[in-house]
Amino acid sequence: DITSVVLQGESGGANLVLATALKAKRDGHLDAINGVYAMVPYISGGYGWTDIRKLRELPSMIENDGYFINCAMMDVLVAAYDPAGENAENPLAWPYFATEADLAGLPPHVISVNELDPLRDEGMAYYRKLIAAGVPALGRVNLGLTHAAEMIFRQAVPEDYFATVHDIKRFADSLSGHSPHPKTTLHAGT
Repeated sequence: DITSVVLQGESGGANLVLATALKAKRDGHLDAINGVYAMVPYISGGYGWTDIRKLRELPSMIENDGYFINCAMMDVLVAAYDPAGENAENPLAWPYFATEADLAGLPPHVISVNELDPLRDEGMAYYRKLIAAGVPALGRVNLGLTHAAEMIFRQAVPEDYFATVHDIKRFADSLSGHSPHPKTTLHAGT
């Protein structure tokens, strides 16, 4: 008996789950989604932006560029994802561009970012937009980790891996009434 459906994704998968929630809202199907857990979301498509724009909007793209992943590589992936660039600011392709109206009424979210990830600030920006739109959301910053390190390098950082797995379970349980979940919190570390 399924009582709670939680969308969960990491990096490009986080893009897909966030975009799925936005699309479900547009199409009137939000009742099918109880929550969204997005890890290290790849959601701006702005990896080829000028350094000035990156520093103004998403400084982690400069600060952390080259720590495991880099903006040049991610920009190549953007070109594969949207070859003509027709969806550069479409929130269904790049959820970073969702408006407060797009986000209002979405189910609870967790946005988990890693301190040393070039994508860190786009996840944090999305979290802040969720809060501004009144969406119950939890932000999680994993200190000392690069992009998706807790999953990719789980044998090297097992404590971070297990903390993340437990956090996903705790979130899913909270949506089905098995444990409390704070309405709005931002905490650091794992």
